[in-house]
Amino acid sequence: MPPTHLLWPFLLATLIFAAIPGPAILYTAVQTLARGRRAGLMTALGIHLGGYAYVAATAFGLSALLHYVPTLYLTMKLAGAAYLIWLGIGMLLRPKDSRDPPRAANESARRAFFQSTTVELLNPKTTLFFVAFLPQFVDPAAALPVAVQFLILGTIVNLAFSAADLITVLLAATIMDKLRHHARGQRVVRIAGGSILIGLGTRLAIGRT
Repeated sequence: MPPTHLLWPFLLATLIFAAIPGPAILYTAVQTLARGRRAGLMTALGIHLGGYAYVAATAFGLSALLHYVPTLYLTMKLAGAAYLIWLGIGMLLRPKDSRDPPRAANESARRAFFQSTTVELLNPKTTLFFVAFLPQFVDPAAALPVAVQFLILGTIVNLAFSAADLITVLLAATIMDKLRHHARGQRVVRIAGGSILIGLGTRLAIGRT
């Protein structure tokens, strides 16, 4: 494990960051409200697995490329923003699904999983978080190699953030259950969800990070 004098401050900071609503939590809530509990869980799983790509990249120094190569970072940033906006527009334009409910739910859950994984992989903010945050708690003089310390700390971060996503799914699913038989309420949720995704994409595109 990383040194104890670094581990406890790291755990405290991680819990604080995990409790603050961010793009991943908003995205998970939107998918749950729009597609149901199962799709929300698959969204959280997709984000979680996508996060491990950044854990590995940080451990082996690959994610630092986005920090030192501005063009690569900008390309990734705009791709992620465009994808979120595209998902938001698709949600706004999506008609009510008239297929068999179980089949529709299965397809919706699979789609949510692949979309959330893509969103996480195209999220440069996640990369910068790992690049800027984790190195502060790594000790080159520790017994464990730096790469192993990054893997341990990154996994802890990913698990903490995924726990927050799961709590979001449960809360959003509770709201959705109450709106299940209210067509107008579902329409409002769909419009609000699509607008949030478009807003997230726009903010990512014009942000300075």
